[in-house]
Amino acid sequence: MYAGGMLENLRSTIRFRTPTLNRTKAQLDRAANIEDLRTMAKKRLPEGVFDYIDGGAEDEQTLHNNSARFSDYDFRPRVLKDVEQVDTSVSLIGRELPLPLVMAPTGFTRIGNSEGELATSRAAARLGIPYTLSSVGTRSIEEVAEVCDGPKWFQVYVWRDRGLVKEMVQRSAASGYEAICITVDFATLGRRERDVRRGFTLPPKIGLDTILDGVRNPAWTWDFVTSDPILFANVTGRNNADGTNAIALADYVKEQLDPTLSWDDIAWFRSIWDGPIVIKGIQDIEDAKIAADLGIEAIALSNHGGRQLDASPAPIDLVPETVQAIGDQCEIICDGGIRRGADVVKAIALGATACMTGRAYLYGLGAAGEAGVDKALGFLNDEIVRTMALIGATQMSDLNTESLRRRVSG
Repeated sequence: MYAGGMLENLRSTIRFRTPTLNRTKAQLDRAANIEDLRTMAKKRLPEGVFDYIDGGAEDEQTLHNNSARFSDYDFRPRVLKDVEQVDTSVSLIGRELPLPLVMAPTGFTRIGNSEGELATSRAAARLGIPYTLSSVGTRSIEEVAEVCDGPKWFQVYVWRDRGLVKEMVQRSAASGYEAICITVDFATLGRRERDVRRGFTLPPKIGLDTILDGVRNPAWTWDFVTSDPILFANVTGRNNADGTNAIALADYVKEQLDPTLSWDDIAWFRSIWDGPIVIKGIQDIEDAKIAADLGIEAIALSNHGGRQLDASPAPIDLVPETVQAIGDQCEIICDGGIRRGADVVKAIALGATACMTGRAYLYGLGAAGEAGVDKALGFLNDEIVRTMALIGATQMSDLNTESLRRRVSG
């Protein structure tokens, strides 16, 4: 009788997991947040590859602060507000989006997984948010358009070869991209010292350390060596960089950085592009004012993910003063440090229209390919909804500075 009672108790209180032989899927199922995906990616990727994705410029103060500054704000939860239905949609540059999130452009994406931009853009399309393809993407404008039926933006590095820039912008228009995102914080390359210490280059140079890394990371190595060569897909065919020599392509891209870029160039972009323009890399109120006065549709407050100038301001700190300076003259995107849906909610409450995220989904890609990207975006989506419900907000317009309290230090 006693044994029978114990058995009944066990049956009523214990449920057995469905076993899976797929180790990556099992780990993905146990992941609870973006940081867990980062941990998975760190284990799967060679050290140099992970540091290329994860690292920042010089002492990485800016990289750290981009995320840390979100913790300077606490929520002021309201209760008894009937939050059964939470609407996370926003309007951004004329399009309704299901949540205020844009996938930021990332270069050399296939270094994390061979599917690269194809995987990340498909995941964005499933969620209905814009995917931004980098000029130095490893899948072409046309390849991404073929697999991504969601909103697409094209990120522009303004190179000395304006003919190439014009060609890419025109290809983007022909392929259905809705906006161009001009990156303006890249007059010269930042010094990413993790890459220097690792001796990491794009493409990776093969040495004994590379071989040892490959042995320690067999899944990534097999994916890497059995896939097509990784190239800067949008600039093949230039200066003898015909797509067969990635090293020549990398050198070509570095040579093309144009430090003469100025506000005068915006008029040229208007002459070759009919759609909305987003300027990415604004880090000062005066520049935000100039962009707004020029009629730019949206600005992205961004320091390139902490990968360019160390000691740059954290984007979340720039949001309130930028809103105060330009009002509703143009839309404001907060780009940098997003690791939680709560971070997105805080940025919107301070006045941003939307947020951009890059590393968050790259961790997912490095951890488990396309399924990992879905997981990362799912975390952010669920956390936005949950945070809004817990602070008593049912739509984005409910969020404002009264939703937050600035934490007093000391």
